Amino acid sequence: MKLGELQPIDWLRYLGLLTWVLAAIVLALLPWLMSEPPTRQAVVGWWSAAILFLLAYWHPAIRDQRRAALWQRILLLAVLSIAAFAVSYFTRSGIGSLLAMVVAALLPWLLPAFMGVGWVVFLAMAFGVWVVFTPDGSWLLALVFFIMNLGLTLFPFIASLLAMKQVQARSELRRVNSELLATQSLLAENTRVAERVRISRELHDLVGHHLTALTLNLEVASHLTDGKGKQHVDQAASISRLLLADVREVVSDMRNEGQVDLREALEMLARGVPELQVHLDIPERLSLTDPRRAQILLRCAQELITNTVRHASASNLWISLEAGEAGLSLRARDDGLGVQQLMPGNGLNGMRERLKELGGRLDISTAPGAGFQVRAWMPGEGAA
Repeated sequence: MKLGELQPIDWLRYLGLLTWVLAAIVLALLPWLMSEPPTRQAVVGWWSAAILFLLAYWHPAIRDQRRAALWQRILLLAVLSIAAFAVSYFTRSGIGSLLAMVVAALLPWLLPAFMGVGWVVFLAMAFGVWVVFTPDGSWLLALVFFIMNLGLTLFPFIASLLAMKQVQARSELRRVNSELLATQSLLAENTRVAERVRISRELHDLVGHHLTALTLNLEVASHLTDGKGKQHVDQAASISRLLLADVREVVSDMRNEGQVDLREALEMLARGVPELQVHLDIPERLSLTDPRRAQILLRCAQELITNTVRHASASNLWISLEAGEAGLSLRARDDGLGVQQLMPGNGLNGMRERLKELGGRLDISTAPGAGFQVRAWMPGEGAA
């Protein structure tokens, strides 16, 4: 993975790994720094705790926290916290506080904010109360350690929380911008189609009408003239008929080419979601002459992408669009967690209402561990 492709959670993991390495160096030098040589049991204890911390810290659920269940994230955080505390317990020092800072930095990414705050306070209390049971410990010293550890853990927690909020805001802004660009592209297509239809109507109604009248008058004039004049009138009537045929051909071509390119708008929409891999399967020649249908399909795809990002905890979303004699069909599926019972929100209800206006329907299926599967269908443009 290139440096520019690293996500914020990747940077956090590598910085946490660097902190662990620094703590491990201190642990390796600790026997020579202590006034009395540590017991074999203490050395085994702090190295076991440090290695356990590293194994839990590098668990895949930390990297892919969106797909990990809440209980799994809580269990990993508990193991990390106990391992950090065990390092301080066996070394009789504050080295475990360094590892506790790493845990605090992970909390905003793994737990809701209110649970993260509670976890930080609990960590500080655990390190503070432990001091009471040391040979020189007292409740006053425990209070000092509590305040000190609370400050040490609150700082990375708040910094990580702000970083996460910034990443979310930037991602939301990029997604909204892509939606605006896709809508703008579709509106430009609709404007182009409407202008071509208007021009074709003008050509048909005005120029075509006058050419028809001219042809009829030339036919009458052909019957009323004789000799060389009749020859010129017949030639003029033939030219007017050719012009009328050309105008009708141009009008027909303009109407046939007045189609909305939905593929470009959908591709633009998919590019604005960096945290989700959107795989599009759209026929290259698929185009719609009805701007309203194109707009509804774009809104359906937009709502599906938004729901997947916010609720599905998915890494991939597949969207396909098919057109056949039965109508237009938009299918979507993700590799998210799924739910046992679906409670449709305003977005899904809005999709269903838009499709129902055109005689279409919306089908949704989901199950725990199976992600979401959605099919939006509407009758073809020629259907009543």
